[in-house]
Amino acid sequence: MIRFYINLKPVVAASMLALGGLLPAGGPARAEAALMDELFQRLKGADEIDAARIEREIELEWAKSGSPAMDLLLKRGVKALEEQDYQAAIEHLTALTDHAPEFASGWYNRAQAYVLTGRIGPAVDDLERALTLDPRHYDAIFGLGTIFEQVDEPQRAYDAYRLVLDLHPHHEEARKLLERIEGKVNGTAL
Repeated sequence: MIRFYINLKPVVAASMLALGGLLPAGGPARAEAALMDELFQRLKGADEIDAARIEREIELEWAKSGSPAMDLLLKRGVKALEEQDYQAAIEHLTALTDHAPEFASGWYNRAQAYVLTGRIGPAVDDLERALTLDPRHYDAIFGLGTIFEQVDEPQRAYDAYRLVLDLHPHHEEARKLLERIEGKVNGTAL
């Protein structure tokens, strides 16, 4: 079996910055950064019902590029993903990343399209880019976790899911997948 190794040092560094509450240079404007800091702080202490509402607020913020044209490209790319027209999604999202390379959601969504077409290498590159731009993008971290599982790297998948839960304690999919692979990583209790 060929092992698939992924070098994610920038992602790990970016994620550590995020958990320390720091944002990378070139990140969102100061007011947007303060709003996201507040949302993530509230998410950590929220109950399930409030967490769902805060998650939607975070996702709405992630979808704002600052440009109506770029927002349209994102909407078209997401719609193509939903319609399972992955090639069209890649085309729309590539146009988005070409014209708005500092917009993390473009990279994240194109990574989804790449995964769905079996292009794991480009997907990892895009997820890494999304996390460099927004280290708290728990959906991008979750995506890496699922890729780590696919390439039989359970420890790295476990670490990714743990990081997702550190950022978003009510992320049910991360919790389920973490529980599923916990035995592989930590062994089974006797």
